[in-house]
Amino acid sequence: MTARIVLLVTSPRLPAGLLTSAAWDAVRSAPVLAGAESELTRAVRAAGADVGVVTEGATQALLDAASAHGGAVWLAGPAGDETLARELGLRLAREPGLAELELMYGSWDPPGARLLDAVEVMDRLASPGGDPWKRAQTHRTLAGFLLEECYEAYDAISADDTDALREELGDVLLQVLLHARLAENLPEGESWTVDDVAGTLVDKMVRRNPHVFSGAPAGSIEEIEANWERIKRAEKTRDSVLDGIALSQPALSLAAKILDRAGRVGLAVPPPLAESQVDPEARLGASLLATVAAARQAGIDPEAALRRATLAYAEAVRAAERATPDHPA
Repeated sequence: MTARIVLLVTSPRLPAGLLTSAAWDAVRSAPVLAGAESELTRAVRAAGADVGVVTEGATQALLDAASAHGGAVWLAGPAGDETLARELGLRLAREPGLAELELMYGSWDPPGARLLDAVEVMDRLASPGGDPWKRAQTHRTLAGFLLEECYEAYDAISADDTDALREELGDVLLQVLLHARLAENLPEGESWTVDDVAGTLVDKMVRRNPHVFSGAPAGSIEEIEANWERIKRAEKTRDSVLDGIALSQPALSLAAKILDRAGRVGLAVPPPLAESQVDPEARLGASLLATVAAARQAGIDPEAALRRATLAYAEAVRAAERATPDHPA
């Protein structure tokens, strides 16, 4: 009977003992070798398997163990030990009678596993010995960067550039991770972690989507949105329908949001008349607010409309520059 060598590959992002039943059967039925001590070697050894560490000559050691016991298992390291797999595969291709080679996945990354890597990298960057710049930041000093990264993601969406969007969302995620890591350094009773951020989000999503998680009838999109708002109001005690609006957003989108909130609850509060204002700035502001109100009535996003017109104007400026070669840049 031909000996069997199993290259057991596992996810370094999961607890070491979380292996498939087939993987446990493999490590309990044959000698187990690895290139270094690790959480995985300790977990397998604690389960009663014989685990040896081989720092040199791994290919020959595996062949010798397989020959002596009818099989052997190699616990691959975090990177998968591709060099060993290639060397062993070439050797068995030349001498196929020595053993059969099998690649087995004892565990694999779940969706979102690379987020764990991102958290680990950020922890190293923001810990002693890491990046001095990141360690020197505060939530307030980072606030502008968070806005900037969100705007860059918005630009990618506007351009229908999904590759750029993937990268820009990574930059937004970086801001989230850095804020969460810095929050770990807050005084006791005030600190929180990225797990607290994720946990709060998960709880909120489950609560506000009972049609998915609690068996409630789904209904129409409008009914789902109305139910979301009812649940949100029950969660947050607010004195005004305007509470919770981000006041630092651009004035045009802020005006549209306030008008929308007032309209949702049927408050017919007319915008101020431009001609009744006492100074030019107030008159201009009232005129702009009236324009935003008219856009809302027409179902037009005023922020998007102004952005579109501004970008078209910017292109006209560039065209004029190209038509005037001696124009100073």
